[in-house]
Amino acid sequence: MRSVGVPTRWRAGGARRRVGAVLAAGALLLSATACSEDGAGAPAARPSPKASAPSARPAPVWRTAPASIAALGDSITVGFDACTVLSDCPEVSWATGTSPQVDSLARRLLDHPAGQSWNLARTGALMSDLPDQVGAAAAHRPELVTVLIGANDACRSEVRAMTPAAAFRADFTRAMKKLRTSLPRTQVYVAAVPDLLRLWSEGRKNPLGKQVWQLGICGSMLRDPDDLTERAAERREQVRDRVKAYNEALAEVCAEDSLCRFDPAVFDYRFTERQLSTWDWFHPGVRGQGELAEMAFRAITRAEPADSHQSPGA
Repeated sequence: MRSVGVPTRWRAGGARRRVGAVLAAGALLLSATACSEDGAGAPAARPSPKASAPSARPAPVWRTAPASIAALGDSITVGFDACTVLSDCPEVSWATGTSPQVDSLARRLLDHPAGQSWNLARTGALMSDLPDQVGAAAAHRPELVTVLIGANDACRSEVRAMTPAAAFRADFTRAMKKLRTSLPRTQVYVAAVPDLLRLWSEGRKNPLGKQVWQLGICGSMLRDPDDLTERAAERREQVRDRVKAYNEALAEVCAEDSLCRFDPAVFDYRFTERQLSTWDWFHPGVRGQGELAEMAFRAITRAEPADSHQSPGA
């Protein structure tokens, strides 16, 4: 029997159908390989160029040899009662003095202290006066500003007249903001408020000193220096606690500024009556000014700051 062949047009059509099926299968395969690995069917995104990370600004570097100094503060920094009674004596100032007996910070750090340092401190100044002193310092564009202020805020006629700790902190914060706005690259050295209780315990050893205190010097702490009753002791502790609160504020506000160093050494220093003025047994004498200069010099020239954010006396 003769075999019946498949018509040619049928064979061609079948071939076309087979080719179409293969192409469809290939397209399906390609589509499958383009799906995401989790089977969601979304086309894989092309990797985007790596975004360049913003370059971090380097932290300001503390300079251990500043070329100019502006000193801010109160009677301690102008050398009150260090040379003669009831008089400023800036030549023995721990910060900017010219006396070789003191060997001030300016003498140790500057080539020409007279033309590169400015003493803008004022006898009787309170922390609320510091922003105005900052304004005066800005005109000189110093590389270093020193701050030693706060004893007058605690040394009032009565305990209740002391500057509240919150107000003290607010005034210092305002001063630092003003300084940083006008002097963005200036370094700041902040000394702790001295320990007034130690001042009482040392100065009361001198009979003449106690007589001078009765004229009204720092009544909150030094009034009735021989009164050892519990009530008097509580009053003196209140003053000391307020000074510690001041120092805590100085340390914390200063810690927020990378170019500020707080130095607790002034509060912690175990001074004796030999460092006190022989005119009032309250302000630093020439020896005391020299000790302040040494403490400041060590803190400012230290390559890395010490862990000074701990409150002094803690």
